[in-house]
Amino acid sequence: MTHALYLTDAYLKEFTATITAVDPDQQTVTLDQTAFYPGGGGQPPDAGHLFAADQSYTVSKAKKSGDAILHFIAGTPVPEIGQTVTGMIDWERRYQAMRTHTAMHILCGVIWRDYQASVTGGNMEFLSGRMDFEFEQLDRDTIAAIETKINAEVKNDRPVAAKILPREEAFQIPDLIRTKINLLPEGIDEVRVVEIDGLDLQADGGTHVASTAEVGTIRITKYKSKGGINKRLYIELDA
Repeated sequence: MTHALYLTDAYLKEFTATITAVDPDQQTVTLDQTAFYPGGGGQPPDAGHLFAADQSYTVSKAKKSGDAILHFIAGTPVPEIGQTVTGMIDWERRYQAMRTHTAMHILCGVIWRDYQASVTGGNMEFLSGRMDFEFEQLDRDTIAAIETKINAEVKNDRPVAAKILPREEAFQIPDLIRTKINLLPEGIDEVRVVEIDGLDLQADGGTHVASTAEVGTIRITKYKSKGGINKRLYIELDA
């Protein structure tokens, strides 16, 4: 099992850990704890470095495997079980992902608040993303209004915070699941929720900035119909 440090501190850039397992064939290392986000919910995985003794190891990505998080080592032999390592996140990459993920929640929060449209899909890269909603109709004037509203929420500098709740308490929250399909696994005892104060509260396992102001200007660059009532919006952020 790997303790996921990113769940409680998205700004943790460096950490120490002990190697608990290695797989030379896959070139992977498992740690007892990590700040590397393993990807999921549309957010890409982290990259960075591990340092053990005098050796530096490039981490090309992290990936969840059961209760463990695998760190894929690029181009070098894997270190040994029991070694203490220092992990360092590629912070520019992570911070771009955090800003983008929070931008997606701002978009989702505004559209749910003002249009009661459910999310039917989505994905994000670094400083760009797309999200699908159930809209009967969506025209240029509505999209312009949405863009104005989401940037107003950026300027409102709303605090963003994550917390872990018991399952029963979490599911008392109205509209906790904004996606059309509930993606939470059956049988989980705790649910992590991310709240944009006064705007959005939903189950989420990713990393976010601490305030909407950190996101910066959000541009809706294009939209398209995906058939029926599915409408797709594309967003971009400044570097």
